[in-house]
This record gives sequence, structure tokens and C-alpha cells, in this order.
Amino acid sequence: MEKIRIGILGAGGIANTLAAVIGRMDEAQVTAVAARDYDRAGAFAQKYGFDKAYGSYEDLAADEELDLIYIATPHSHHYEHMKLCLAHGKNILCEKAFTANAGQAKEIVELAGEKGALLMEAIWTRYFPELNTLRELLESGAIGRVKSVEASLGNNLRGWARLDEPELAGGALLDMGVYALTFASMVLGDQVAGFDAVAKISEKGVDLQDSITLRYKDGQTAVLHCSMESMLETRGLISAEQGMILIDEFNHWKKMTVYNKQKEITAVYEKEAGIRGYEYEIREACRCLREGLTESPLMPLQETLRIMELMDAIRERLGIKYPFE
Repeated sequence: MEKIRIGILGAGGIANTLAAVIGRMDEAQVTAVAARDYDRAGAFAQKYGFDKAYGSYEDLAADEELDLIYIATPHSHHYEHMKLCLAHGKNILCEKAFTANAGQAKEIVELAGEKGALLMEAIWTRYFPELNTLRELLESGAIGRVKSVEASLGNNLRGWARLDEPELAGGALLDMGVYALTFASMVLGDQVAGFDAVAKISEKGVDLQDSITLRYKDGQTAVLHCSMESMLETRGLISAEQGMILIDEFNHWKKMTVYNKQKEITAVYEKEAGIRGYEYEIREACRCLREGLTESPLMPLQETLRIMELMDAIRERLGIKYPFE
């Protein structure tokens, strides 16, 4: 089986991580990288042994030998970079957050549909096999009916321009809150009846900390916290009538512990050793390409749009608007 040929658009931190991960995979290989200047792209390509380096994103998008382009730039630029790639008919796996707002996301989804291109959001949490284990546990009734979900994650990331600056669609919500919202969606579904949100806003106008409560139509709730200025324990908690499930580092499924009604541990599931987690989203993109799919059933585009719309509504409630909107 021939490897899927991937080009990476961007040469920052996530691009480095992906290059190293894909280099160890059988399903795919990175053959090209693009940065805003050729020297940076060339150094990146030399570091990982790629065939090609481009000093412009346009040149990468025009490369006819690529099967897939991974968008690894800041989310403020995802919209323009996906439009560029789709103009050349390229299949896309785009880093989260998918775009800066739902309007941009809808336009990209429509354009991909017109082109017949594969389009996927690379929010790695959705592609881990542990999600299947969780769903089997919940469907089995092992802990009874779920009543609530909690999720938190936070780091001190002040000083990172892509998070500090409104022009770059900065803030905690799009960078970290998207994980918490995704976790709630994976467990409780899409029937959100309402929400409350409070935030600490920076002097520049981005959200530094967010606390969000989602209310679901059947009475379930999700309480979510994210911060880009303080440390929070990265954990997800699913509370039910007959037990609970605690997930350490829920965004990449480090460890899942099941408790019964007496708060005794009944099962423990740990992430596969030696796996970063990015492998799963790459494998899914390769599978979709080989099967001729234009979206992944593991992260449908309608779900991407719904979460973007929810983040728009949260930002509106908080009074946060980006300068380009």
C-alpha cells in the first residue's frame, strides 16, 4: 500500500510534532513543508528529511504530488489557508480551532463540498480509540444514567502572541475551551438548551479564563473551565446515578478510571504506550482518503460547525469580538 503524501502548511511547534510523529508511521509520509520564508522551510525540511521546501503557502497548495495538506498555522489564519488549498482542490486536515468563527467555517465547508475534497478538523481528542471504550461503558449502563460532566484545563501561556492578540483570534476559549466543549459533546450530545458564561478579559480584549455551564434539554449539565493564565488540572469527570468516570488529561485520554456507587475502582484504562495521539487523526484521514470520503464520521463537519457556533455565542455573551469580524 502506497503511503499518503502529506504537505505541512506552517513550520511552528505543532508542525514539528506532526513531522516527528508521521515519520514513524506506515500509512503516510510528509514530503513537503511550507513556511513564510524559504530559509525556515528549508531548515525544517532538512531536519526531517522532506523532499521539498516552499517559501510560500501558494507553492505548497499548487503541488500536484500531495494527497493531503495539514494546516498547522494559528487558527486566526486557518480560513485563508484552507481557502487557498481548496482553490487548488486539495484535501485538508486542519488544526483546531477550525476557524475564528462559524461564518468562516460554513464558507469553508461549502467550498470543500463544491470541490469534493476531504475536509477534517484535527481535534485529536475525537480520534482516540478510548472514545469507543467510553461509549461502550456508557451504553452498557455500568454507571447508570449520566447526570453531569465537568472538564478543566489550563496553563500559564501569557506572552504567546497568538493567544494574547485579538487580531490573531486569541484567548483561552478557541485554544483550550474547544477541548472542554468537545468533551461535553462527546458525552452529552448536541441538545444544548442554554448556557451561562463568565470570563476574565485582558486589557487587550481576549478571554484569559472562562467558566461555562451548559444546560441540556433533558436536564443534564456540563461545567467547563479553561485558563491561559493559570494552571488547572486537566481532567474530565462524568457523574452518573450509579458511578462516575474520571479521565486524566481528557484531551488526549491519558488514563480513564471507572468508579461504582461506593466510589470503588472497578476498571482502569490507560493510553497505549509510545503513542502521542496525533497518529490517530492521521490514520483516520488516510482511511477517509482511501475510501473516498469527504468527511470523517468520527468528527463530522456538522459537529465542527455546531461547536464553532456555540463558541461564537459564548464570545457574544462575553462581549468578545475580533477586530476582523
